[in-house]
Amino acid sequence: MRFDGNGGSAPNYEPNSFGGPTQDPRYTERPKMVSGTVARHDHRSDADYYSQPGNLFRLMPADAKQRLIDNIVSSLGNGVPQRIQELQIQHFYKADPAYGGGVAKGLGLNIDTIIAKKQASAAD
Repeated sequence: MRFDGNGGSAPNYEPNSFGGPTQDPRYTERPKMVSGTVARHDHRSDADYYSQPGNLFRLMPADAKQRLIDNIVSSLGNGVPQRIQELQIQHFYKADPAYGGGVAKGLGLNIDTIIAKKQASAAD
């Protein structure tokens, strides 16, 4: 059991927007031979991060979707800067427009404005 505050409220994930921890390449696992070569997968090497969560969201009954959205709104609405809220909503929207729209509505944000901002920054 830790008694040192365990980093307090500082972020403990990467990437983050608050100067928190970053990956240290000195601790990269070396590839190992196990019936062929095994190595750490670079999750940034493929581009499909949204099909699976979108499919799962679409499989949920309406009440489960609403509980999910309510839980996310409750967490994101608790002192999280609007810029971070909008970044998360963009991810939810990519998985399913109803998912992103539901979270945006719950936070009192306009989904069309958020998507337009994303499209404008992508054009830059």
